[in-house]
Amino acid sequence: MIVAYEDRLTRFGFETLRKLFQAFETEIEVINSEEKIPQEELVEDLITIVSHFAGKLYGMRSRKYKEVVEGVKELISS
Repeated sequence: MIVAYEDRLTRFGFETLRKLFQAFETEIEVINSEEKIPQEELVEDLITIVSHFAGKLYGMRSRKYKEVVEGVKELISS
């Protein structure tokens, strides 16, 4: 299986999924691998989670959704 980025296949648990595929003699090939430190991955995951739930709560096109996402980004980058 070929994927462009790890997070295109799964957002969490890529290595677990890779081991599962190996059990069925299938290899996952990642074309564009970006090495990130764990803190960068954690921040990106946190923003994704907040964006997802804010979108469900306020609607993806609402002004409140955009305010929540921008507020989290500001808080994390400080």
